[in-house]
Order: sequence, then structure tokens, then C-alpha cells
Amino acid sequence: MEKLRIQGGRTLSGQVRVGGAKNAALPELVATLLTEEPVRLTNVPAVRDVATIVRLLEHLGVAIERDNDKTRAQLSAFNGTEAPYDLVKTMRASFLVLGPLLARTGRARVSLPGGCAIGARPVDQHLSALARLGADLRVEEGYVVAEAQRLRGADVTFDSPTVGGTEHLMLAASLADGTTVLRNAAREPEVVDLAALLNAMGAEVEGAGSDTVVIRGASELGGADHEILPDRIEAGTYLIAGALKGDRLEVTKCRPTDFEAVIDKVQEIGADVEIGDDFLRVSAASDYRGIDARTQPHPGFPTDMQAQYMALMTQATGSALVTETIFENRFMHVPELNRMGADITVDGHTAIVRGPRQLGGARVMATDLRASASLVLAGLAAEGETIIDRLYHLDRGYESLVEKLGAAGAEVERFRE
Repeated sequence: MEKLRIQGGRTLSGQVRVGGAKNAALPELVATLLTEEPVRLTNVPAVRDVATIVRLLEHLGVAIERDNDKTRAQLSAFNGTEAPYDLVKTMRASFLVLGPLLARTGRARVSLPGGCAIGARPVDQHLSALARLGADLRVEEGYVVAEAQRLRGADVTFDSPTVGGTEHLMLAASLADGTTVLRNAAREPEVVDLAALLNAMGAEVEGAGSDTVVIRGASELGGADHEILPDRIEAGTYLIAGALKGDRLEVTKCRPTDFEAVIDKVQEIGADVEIGDDFLRVSAASDYRGIDARTQPHPGFPTDMQAQYMALMTQATGSALVTETIFENRFMHVPELNRMGADITVDGHTAIVRGPRQLGGARVMATDLRASASLVLAGLAAEGETIIDRLYHLDRGYESLVEKLGAAGAEVERFRE
């Protein structure tokens, strides 16, 4: 099994280029189930989660051709309408195929997702919303079986904003009969990007990026060309790397307006951040202030940046409260950061980070995607050698991280023990 070795303390400078957004690529690849015509996506990240959704789509009958960051997908005929457990268990976004399969064929059998290291993340809002559109749903032996002659537009109000639920209903409602209104919808940039693709395919989606999304269903959709937006979480991760060890580290090909809450927080603690239209330039400062952070749905501070921000707070003076409001089990990186010398205690949904602390290299274990990123950041700031195990977590969402950090001056390598 591959591991990551980091020799800490190196200064980061030069440029780090941000890739396409993994969390936009997944639902946009699923959208290829809605048409018989080819869908061509560019800026597709070469990460493990994309490979997982590609395997599932190929199982269902989608022919996929990949050339660097370009992907051409076309569904000429369905191989079937079942998404088996083996292909769904490793990634919850795979469940998004349920609505498109139902909208296209009138029937779908999709495994319920498996457990998740950062919390239950139930799909009940997905199912209750699809039922509002006329789906007949039942659970049999761990599978959701769905049937509908044709989905019908409906008024749906989510109990709480759900990115996956909003995207799922946008996909399904694009081929429904009539108009669907989603209230209390998620506002994330990835939702807006999916709406842009669906509209390019011939759908009518309005209001994406607000809490009310209106979808006027079409009888059929066509092919489209679409460029996936930059990954704001990857950009935020490199921003924090620069705040820890940067000397005018430039984060390029990003959209700063998509993660302003993260940029604001990094500036508030005292880092030097220069903001351009599609880049950031960041340098580490000598004295940071501990500033509290509370995760919120977009445009608030993203849960996917909580672990990375906690690594940064180990270098700040004073105490910082980091409160997680989205997922119930997203502090599993805390014991690993403490192994490196951090002083972090957890009280319910809040972690108290006391600093500054000189981190030291250690052997640590990644527990999920963003936790692994926090350990990389801590390793960059630490004295000595850090070894990170379970590297496959990192590969789910970060493309060429070793190469990008290495080109910026980090001493980092993958190896097999």
C-alpha cells in the first residue's frame, strides 16, 4: 500500500495550478445518463472518485473516452437499470444515478450507499423528494427499487440544504413532465455548474445558486460541451499551505469568489493574501491569531475545509474554536494531529485548538479525504519526517498533489513500504 513521506519545513513558492472540481464532475458525469447524444466535458480531474463514477456509468452502458482532462461520454443503450452494491458502496455520489435512470427508463434498482467515515449522511431527503415527483419507491434487501411511468413536476421543500439532494432532483426533474420547484436548495458553486451543463443540454433550470431552483422539464435532452469549474476545496487547501509555509506562493486557475469564506478567514488570522480574478498569491506571516470557525452551507465556511483550517490553527496564538455543524463525525483527524504535537481537545461538535505549537514529524493515518489533506499540511509545517498511511483517501480528491507541491519546493514523495 502506498504511503506519503514529507520532510517538513520547506518554503513553498512558485505556482500551484488548481484542477477541475471533483464535486462538480461527479453529478455532471451522471448527467450523461439523460441523453443519447455525446456529452463532452473538459477540466475533468484525474482522481479516484471520478474513476469510480466512470466504472458505474460504463456498467450501465455509457461509453466513455478520456484524453487527459477531456472526457467524452455517450449512452447509446442501457445495459440495465441496476447499480449494484459493489459499485455504489465506496462513494455516496454514485446514488445520484437513481433519478436519471428512473427518468429515462421508468425503473431503477440502486443500492443504498454504504457507511461513511465522516457520518451517516442519509439519503432520506433524496427519496422523499423523488416521491413528490411521483416515484413509487421501496427498499428491498438494501436496494432502492423505483418505478414511475413518467416523473411529474412538483413543489419540493428540503428539510435542510442538501447538495446531493439538490443535484439529484435537478437531474431527475430535467426530464419530468411539468415544472419542479426546489425550495431551501443548496447554493454551492457545483450546483450552479451542474445547472449550466443541464441548460446546455436543453433543460430549463433557473435560480441555481439561490435557495429556490426552478426546473422546467423537457421531453428529451441533447448533447453538450461543458468546462467544469475549478475545485474550490483544492484551491483552499493550497491557500492554507501557502499560509503555513508560503513565500508568494501563487494558486492559479482558481475562482476566488467561490471560496471567499475561506480566504476571509485566512486573511483575518494575519496571512498576506493577494487576490486576483483567477489566482491567489499568499505568503506566511510570523504571528497568527487564533480565530474561531464554524462550518455552514455555502456561502459559509465549508465543511470540506474544516480539517485543513484546524491544521493552520495549530500555528496560531491563543485558542480557536472549530465547530462542525454539517457532519457528526468529522474530527477523526484530531488524534493524528495531536500525535504530531498539536494541542486539540474535542467537546461535542467543537474542537478547541491551542497554539502555537511546533509540530514534529510522525507516522499518521488518513481517515477520510479532507483529514488526509490536513495531515499533509501539518507535515509541511512540521520539523522532521511525516509518513501518512492510507494514501488512497487523498487520491479520491487531489490530482497530482505530490507533483504540484514538489514543483513549489516541498520535499514530498510517494513510496511503497
